[in-house]
Amino acid sequence: MNQGKYIFAQLTDFLPLRVFDRIVENHQGNKYVRHFTCWNQMLCMVFGQLTSRDSMRDLMLSLEAHQSKYYHLGLGSTITRRNLGKANEKRSYKIFEEFAYVLIEEARRSCYKDEFEIDVDGNIFALDSTTIDLCLSVFWWAEFRKHKGGIKLHTIYDVKTSIPSFLHITTASVHDVNILDLIPYETGSFYIVDKGYIDFKRLYRLHLKGAFFVTRAKDNMRFKRMYSSAVDKTTGVLYDQIGRLETYYSRKDYPEKLRRIKYYDQNRDRTFIFMTNNTDLKAEEIAMLYKKRWEVELFFKWMKQHLRIKSFWGTTMNAVKVQIYCAIIAYCLIAIVGNKLKVDRSIYEILQILSISLLDKAPVREILTKCDYKNVKELNYKQLTISGF
Repeated sequence: MNQGKYIFAQLTDFLPLRVFDRIVENHQGNKYVRHFTCWNQMLCMVFGQLTSRDSMRDLMLSLEAHQSKYYHLGLGSTITRRNLGKANEKRSYKIFEEFAYVLIEEARRSCYKDEFEIDVDGNIFALDSTTIDLCLSVFWWAEFRKHKGGIKLHTIYDVKTSIPSFLHITTASVHDVNILDLIPYETGSFYIVDKGYIDFKRLYRLHLKGAFFVTRAKDNMRFKRMYSSAVDKTTGVLYDQIGRLETYYSRKDYPEKLRRIKYYDQNRDRTFIFMTNNTDLKAEEIAMLYKKRWEVELFFKWMKQHLRIKSFWGTTMNAVKVQIYCAIIAYCLIAIVGNKLKVDRSIYEILQILSISLLDKAPVREILTKCDYKNVKELNYKQLTISGF
């Protein structure tokens, strides 16, 4: 890596510029633009994410202190608060959404691990959403309750790679179950959801796609057992049954057989009842799969703590979406850099090192591997012990 380049410029070399230019051209993002292009806009937003800027004013103050370095950082010749704010408001968020998906696919390929504790052929996805509260008087379009605003970030989290594979941003008033209509299901993969996503008509559509779901049964669900399989109660499995839904409308929406598993979690002294359309895995493996759902919750917690998706630098829906997708771009960029440079550190550690080194002139591999940051205290979501469901 060229030692004459700033760390930030070395990082952006990992971004596929030609792909981004093609996306911008499709959306005419640079039409009538003379200086501050979409590429400059995205790099400014990523810079703000990597350096943990709390506001547009904070970002501009940190950038204005280094005006002589704009060209070498790829930020363009001039940056003003008005230019960046107007770009976030007017330029389509779809440019950054499409580019985020390009990086998501690259990150999933580079972070994929063959070794997994459960032997399944397909991928394992955890689906959930997180609500981000907004001030209704400022974000007038995000009406949620009478005196409260908010948006929802719906995410499908790839458990095997620790990378989100699907994101959708809506106002907080949109019910989670509606997102099942938008998901591009992968045949043979598992989708782990909580009880809020139970809609048997939509789950049957997932089943017809050749995918599998794992969820918890609602307390009022009526299920008619047809036969049971022998179980080893020392594993925590209390029963493993095959049957059909009993109520008229539920059975009409899901006419085929389902599997019901009752599992006792000794660590939490709680009993759980799971529903799935998969009949091949062992009952204890189904319970273990549902346990993986908690990883998407930890991902949301990590994002809110270490990237800027709670306080926004613009007030329109478009500006909010641009900022969130740029946060995902920054997250995927860190994952790609860590894997391509074979850095044996967590994403948090890489982010912390880069946040204070972006304007240094040194090989990025050296910065990430030479220093000893083992004493950094961090709640690393991939290193947490997940003991509950």
